[in-house]
Amino acid sequence: MTHFRSGFVALAGRPNVGKSTLLNALVGHKLSIVTPRPQTTRHRVIGLVQLPGAQIAFVDTPGLHLGPKRALNRAMNRAASAAVGEADLVIFVVEALKWTDEDEMALGRIASAGHEVIAVVNKVDRVRPRERLLPYMEKLATRHTFRAIVPVSATKGDNLEDLQRVIVAALPAAEAMFPLDQLTDRSDSFRIAEIIREKLTLELVEELPYGVAVEIEQIAVEEDGRKAVSAVIWVDRAGQKPIVIGAAGARLKRIGRAARLELNRLLGERFHLTLWVKVREDWADDARALQQLGVE
Repeated sequence: MTHFRSGFVALAGRPNVGKSTLLNALVGHKLSIVTPRPQTTRHRVIGLVQLPGAQIAFVDTPGLHLGPKRALNRAMNRAASAAVGEADLVIFVVEALKWTDEDEMALGRIASAGHEVIAVVNKVDRVRPRERLLPYMEKLATRHTFRAIVPVSATKGDNLEDLQRVIVAALPAAEAMFPLDQLTDRSDSFRIAEIIREKLTLELVEELPYGVAVEIEQIAVEEDGRKAVSAVIWVDRAGQKPIVIGAAGARLKRIGRAARLELNRLLGERFHLTLWVKVREDWADDARALQQLGVE
C-alpha cells in the first residue's frame, strides 16, 4: 500500500545563499521576492508543491544572521528559528565553496532543533572547475550528520528533481495539509506589497538602508476591471523620502511601473498602483510598527 506523504520543509541558512530563488524554482512560481541585497526576505512564506503521492509545504525563511542590532533583525531571526523548529524536515542552504561564521551559526541553530537536515549546496553553476566542488562537499559532510548533501543551481534549475526525490523520501506518511490546488498561504495583498518592495530595493540598492517597508492601504476594483491599489512606502528618516521619490517624482514612477508590469504578469490581472512615501522615524526599532507591518 502506498502512503501519501506530506510535511513542512523549512529552507534555512544565512542571508544571500539563494533560499528564495530555490523556493521559487521548486514551486515553479515567483512567491518570494529576490534581490542581490542580503536580508531581502523578512517573512515566512509557504510555497506548495503538489505531487501525485506527496504534498511539500516549503517554508522560505529570513536569513539567520549575526549581530541583529535592530528590532527588525531580531524579529527576522525569530521568524527563521520558529520555522525551523516547527518543520518536519530542514533544508540547510549554503553557497558553493563558501563557509562563513553566519553559516556556522545557522547550522548550529538548525542542528539544535533536532530535525533531519538535508544540505543543499547552491550556485554550483558558478564553480570552475567543477572538481573543486567535491572537497567542499566532503568537508561539509564532517560538520553535521546530514540525511543527504545535494548540489543544485536554483537559478539554472539544475538537479532540482533529485532534490525533490530526496525530500519526498524524508517526509512523514500523512494526509495533505492544504487543498490540492493551493499554491501559497499568502494573500494577494501580501504579494503585491512584496513586489513593490522588491522593485524599491532593486531601484535603491546602493542608496537606501534597510528602513523601507510597504503597507497596502486599499485594493478596489475599477469600472474597467483593473485592480486599483493604494500603497504606502514607509521610510525611517525624513531625508530618505526625496531619495525614494526622485527628481519630479521620476524614480517613484519607475518603481510603480516596474511593480505594475510584474503584478500584471504574476497575478494575471491588470493593476493600477498609487504609491505614497511617508516617514515613520525608526520604525525598524519599533515593536508596534513591526506588528502593524506584519513582520512580527
